[in-house]
Amino acid sequence: MTDAPSAATADSAADERPTVEINRRLVYIIYAALMAAMFLSSMDQSVVSTALPTIVGDLGAVAHEGWIITSYLLAIAIVMPIYGKIGDLYGRRWPFLFAITIFVIGSLASALAGSFWILVAARTFQGLGAGGLVILSQAIIADIVSARDRGKYMGPMGAIFGVASVAGPLLGGYFTEGPGWRWCFWLNVPIGLTALVVAFFALKLPMQKSTRPFDWWGTILLTLFTSGIVFLTSWTSVAPSGKYDWSNPWLGALLVATIVAFGLFILVETRVDEPLVPLRLFRSSVFTVSVLVALILGITMFAALSYLPTFLQMARGAGPTDSGLLMLPMTAGVMLTAVVSGLLITKTGKYRIYPIMGMAITTAGIAWLTRLTGSMSMILFGAMIFVLGFGMGLVIQTIVIAVQNAVDPSEVGTATSTNNFLREIGAAVGTSIFGTLFTSRLTTNLHDVMDKIPPEDLPKGLLDGDLTPTVVKNLPEPLHTQVVDAYVNAMAPTFWFLVPIAAIGFILSLFLRNKALSTQAGLVAKGQVDEPDAPFKDAAPAPAS
Repeated sequence: MTDAPSAATADSAADERPTVEINRRLVYIIYAALMAAMFLSSMDQSVVSTALPTIVGDLGAVAHEGWIITSYLLAIAIVMPIYGKIGDLYGRRWPFLFAITIFVIGSLASALAGSFWILVAARTFQGLGAGGLVILSQAIIADIVSARDRGKYMGPMGAIFGVASVAGPLLGGYFTEGPGWRWCFWLNVPIGLTALVVAFFALKLPMQKSTRPFDWWGTILLTLFTSGIVFLTSWTSVAPSGKYDWSNPWLGALLVATIVAFGLFILVETRVDEPLVPLRLFRSSVFTVSVLVALILGITMFAALSYLPTFLQMARGAGPTDSGLLMLPMTAGVMLTAVVSGLLITKTGKYRIYPIMGMAITTAGIAWLTRLTGSMSMILFGAMIFVLGFGMGLVIQTIVIAVQNAVDPSEVGTATSTNNFLREIGAAVGTSIFGTLFTSRLTTNLHDVMDKIPPEDLPKGLLDGDLTPTVVKNLPEPLHTQVVDAYVNAMAPTFWFLVPIAAIGFILSLFLRNKALSTQAGLVAKGQVDEPDAPFKDAAPAPAS
């Protein structure tokens, strides 16, 4: 493969691109606003993890618990390419403000939800805003900071994800044990409104006009095939054996519709003037390898993050807050390697080694999680998830830098959104499949346990299917041990599904190569700012290898 050709930055006559003055002080103000937005979005991917058993228990939907997470991730995945393309065509300020607004409204609706499926719908709407917060934050950094200097900014963004992955479960646990799980969503409202006001006054970025039409057909088809992929991996007729029930005609129809939608999407993207996802970007080996690694990372990372707190609460008897604290070693691993690798990339101009090391360590960490037991030491558990976080931190933001550096500055939003889109598709699919395999095994295991006990002797929570951590903790022996074993024996083997996928990611990372990091910020390259000061030219270029 060869590097992707620069995208046409035509429409110079039609585009009105007012220049703005970017200096170090403004960079820091914008960066603070972006960090707040990233934290808000990232935290909401994990805040429900410790509250999840209680939420589904209260709403009577234990068998469908994965949809609270999957619906959020699916919505994020669908809108990422849309935000990326709109930002490239028209500027990023107003899309960013719009994303915060949608996120706040979705949070409010989630807090007020009166049933499980209304909560799922509200979480979906919330994800429509969260996707913009993630993608536009990373694209704006590319606009105001050069690729060579970007590592020291992207590193803390990766660390923010690590902080959020602990702050989310901790807050979720605190709210579940205190004022109630609905505060997982109420919290976003004042924070989101504050971020909206700050961003409105601080985020002064140039807007532009374009005569190039937006790719509406591509957007519709992307939504259809993305939803089809997630529905297929979450299909309710999956048997306890893990095999699909192909006698159900709706399953076959869904599979055909998904394949057709994907084929039509590829066709449309080769025909329209301004494709949502330009396929020519995949001519770059750096771009292609990076986005495929992002896909693999999404599958493995979010499945583990979503269900490990469930293991701690159900199998270990940890409270929601305690289960959040017990996830702290993973955060430490992510923060350490995300920040250090970012600084080293800025210093050396090389990034290839970090995804290779990261995927190797991540694969080893996931394989280690197959050794989970109900009676294991929490020190050993902490070591397991520290290794997993250590590997992930080396990859998360490094591949974003590689992707942004591989394309023309006029397409940095589209490239970044494609990378994150595939990561979130991986997250949705990985969480769906992991959740389906886990819950199908769990259902079978619990039925085996309950079949041995007369119905009149079963505790009310077990009999009604409203199985919460409190119900499990208060079960008498030997029923308590039997239910705990049912959880452990359902979850630990499910991690074997992730091991070969992570190994494929490691093999793919070996094909990544270093490409000299640009020393020019995106807005400078597009002529939208005057020559900036020190924040954009702290480092000298490094040779490609």
